[in-house]
Amino acid sequence: MAIESGPPLPELPPDLSEVMESLLLGEAPSLTRVQVAERAGVPLDVAVTLWHQLGFPHRDDEDVAFSESDVEALRLSADLVELGILPAESQAALVRTWGRSYARLAEWQTTLLAGLAVEGDDPAAQLTTLAGDVLPRVEALQTYVWRRHLASAAQHLLGDSDALAQTETLLTVCFVDIVGYTTQSRSLDGAELVAWVDRFEQDTSALVVDHGGQVIKTIGDEVLFTVADPAAAVTVAHTLAARGEDADDPFPRVRAGIAHGRVVRRLGDVFGSTVNAASRLTSAARPGSVLVDAGVHEALAESHDEGGEGAGDGGQWRWRRLRRVSAKGFRHLEAWRVRPAHDVDADPGT
Repeated sequence: MAIESGPPLPELPPDLSEVMESLLLGEAPSLTRVQVAERAGVPLDVAVTLWHQLGFPHRDDEDVAFSESDVEALRLSADLVELGILPAESQAALVRTWGRSYARLAEWQTTLLAGLAVEGDDPAAQLTTLAGDVLPRVEALQTYVWRRHLASAAQHLLGDSDALAQTETLLTVCFVDIVGYTTQSRSLDGAELVAWVDRFEQDTSALVVDHGGQVIKTIGDEVLFTVADPAAAVTVAHTLAARGEDADDPFPRVRAGIAHGRVVRRLGDVFGSTVNAASRLTSAARPGSVLVDAGVHEALAESHDEGGEGAGDGGQWRWRRLRRVSAKGFRHLEAWRVRPAHDVDADPGT
């Protein structure tokens, strides 16, 4: 279940949207889409397709809704296509990803600015002042964050020959899911729910990054992350589960499923049977427990007896094989419940 990024946008004077549009675009709209395509030297159908893929609404040929910034953006897009950065087979997906990401970010940022602006006597003037002071700093900071993530992604990519060749790559995939989210969400008001989920996402993300992992996405009450080392994934999952079982810790109760195997990376996401296995294991896990697939077990367990109970990874973990996990799309999904070897008395069930 997705959580809205902020409160509803406050009502603003009718002409304020025009003021903001002119400010943000650098000028008031003066061009139609036909004129934009002609100036950029791009076929109109290509321009319309890119516009839709970015998530913007339909415009008629006669609508004066564009500016010179749209012309430049279309020229840059055409350049990327010509350079092979936006090949036809991936152009739509990449542009849609840009559109969705920036749409969410822009909505949140605009809500913050508008909320501050309406507190004054002259919202239009206040918003113009705020935008002039804040937006250049936000833009610079976003560029810095983007370049930092580029550097980090380059390090991961250059260290993975499979990913560099754009083939399947070996990764450990983990889902961490809040237990009782629906019940808890009914007992909290909107602000409390957002704060609760934010704490979960922030603490989980920080722990994942500290263990060399990458958060792929957050889905309201669930976090999906990947890491090269299966032991790191198990450590992260158990650390979070232990926090959730601590009555004095506000961190929510969680459960986790982990799978290790080949995945396909695409536009910052991961796909494949390994991802599906981790998701199914999460659904099968009891509160406070961590279930893993055969890939994780084989990678970490140095020894185990026929009953499926034993210490592995230098005695760090103890394993219990489950008799059966019912998982849609899998004929038989092997699964083990793993817990720290020192925690032998704790048994949240399977």
